[in-house]
Amino acid sequence: MPRGIIYLVGAGPGAPGLITLRGVECLKRAEVVVYDYLANEQLLNHAPATAERIYAGKIGGRHNQDQDEINRLLVSKGLEGKVVVRLKGGDPFVFGRGGEECEALCAAGIPFEIVPGVTAAVGASAYAGIPLTHRDFTASVAFVTGQEGKDKDESTIDWQHLALGSGTIVFYMGITTLRRNMQRLADNGRSPHTPVALVRWATTSGQQVLTGTIVDIADKAEAIGFKPPAVTIVGEVVGLRDQLRWFDNRPLSGRKIIVTRAAEQAGEFSAMLEARGATVLECPTIKLIEPDSWSELDVALTDMSRYDWLVLTSGNAVRFFFERLNALQLDSRALGGCKVCAVGPKTAEVIRTYGIRPDLIPADYKAEGVVAEFARLGINGQTVLYPRADKARDLIPQQLEVMGAHVMSPIAYRNVLPDRLCPEALFALEKRCVDCITFTSSSTVRNLSHLLGIDLLTDMLKGVTVASIGPITSKSCRDLGLKVDIEPAEYTLGALTEAIAQHFLISV
Repeated sequence: MPRGIIYLVGAGPGAPGLITLRGVECLKRAEVVVYDYLANEQLLNHAPATAERIYAGKIGGRHNQDQDEINRLLVSKGLEGKVVVRLKGGDPFVFGRGGEECEALCAAGIPFEIVPGVTAAVGASAYAGIPLTHRDFTASVAFVTGQEGKDKDESTIDWQHLALGSGTIVFYMGITTLRRNMQRLADNGRSPHTPVALVRWATTSGQQVLTGTIVDIADKAEAIGFKPPAVTIVGEVVGLRDQLRWFDNRPLSGRKIIVTRAAEQAGEFSAMLEARGATVLECPTIKLIEPDSWSELDVALTDMSRYDWLVLTSGNAVRFFFERLNALQLDSRALGGCKVCAVGPKTAEVIRTYGIRPDLIPADYKAEGVVAEFARLGINGQTVLYPRADKARDLIPQQLEVMGAHVMSPIAYRNVLPDRLCPEALFALEKRCVDCITFTSSSTVRNLSHLLGIDLLTDMLKGVTVASIGPITSKSCRDLGLKVDIEPAEYTLGALTEAIAQHFLISV
């Protein structure tokens, strides 16, 4: 019987970007992924779609599977000859029970590899702005389980040595035993005024930090209902947080923002907002699909030599245009001497990925800007191809034809309603815990209105900041009874992100 291999991979403390390159390599090879509660589920996207995914986590102290079952599962999959990734929050060998799993694999003769991860103490301290060591404060740090002795009459930890012999102390999984652990430190000689920090969901957009001292941190935690998972950091270094904090004082920290772009487009915008501290809920209100027929576009693509200009007004138009070109066994050479107009820098950036440098980018990044540029250049007697969405405005073809151009505007893609809205985003709106909703095209707001109804739309967005990418989208918002709070001077995602950040900085 073939033997597989088990990779025990540290998933890091929460942020998906903190996994190691080796960890990602292993996930890409996986046939089976066995993952924990604390392992960010986004990491599963690195595994092949065909890989079996098995949740073996633990929530609030309750195991989905106990450790013996997990050990047997890993052995079983290994004996089947599978490539298995055991994805564990933090580091497998730091309070991760990785040693026990390796012992079971050794006993069964199954090869394994340990891929270290950023352990919770290191991730939490860094993202809270608390150095674990600092030559002005301490040269030692101790990692301790906060759950030790929970069901025992006596603790096996040397509390006196821990209290007096360690500079910084980090308790893992110690929120439910916080009061007892702090009392033991005080009873064994640690000053009750020693600074303490609790860090929950470290390195993620949901990170929470609560500070106090040994004598009052438990009262503070109980007063606000501070819950696990969290680590407890004890030591004078905690006092540096006010000076060194960087992660949770970004302009959008603590803000919940809804992104309504299509699912395949949302990632870039979401990443911009998250980089500024926002918690992003992706709620696509549009779905982009192929046209009912390709015939009109195909006619154009098979004889591009008759066109003087190709006008592309969105990244979507670019993608659908070149994907269809490829489907016809053609490439960018088919454009020949045809000049290319991109509506703005982001559209131009997408065009460049296909090896084409746009000849024209209007200063005003909307349809009116395209019309103005061609009016300046003169287009009488020229032929223009304008692949578009089914719901695009007719401004460009109408105005160019008024100028004497011949315009063909085939449908390159359709904008339809999604099957449903994101339940998490709807729940957040119902609970009145959304700070901002973003609209990056008229379709995003109109479709949301169709899906919710105008009355429910306006009710759910009461008190929610509305951010629109530009005047056309803003008009659509106002036509539906919405007040637009944010509209950048430049109609790009980057400018919209900066405008949102500036808005909330001013409103603090």
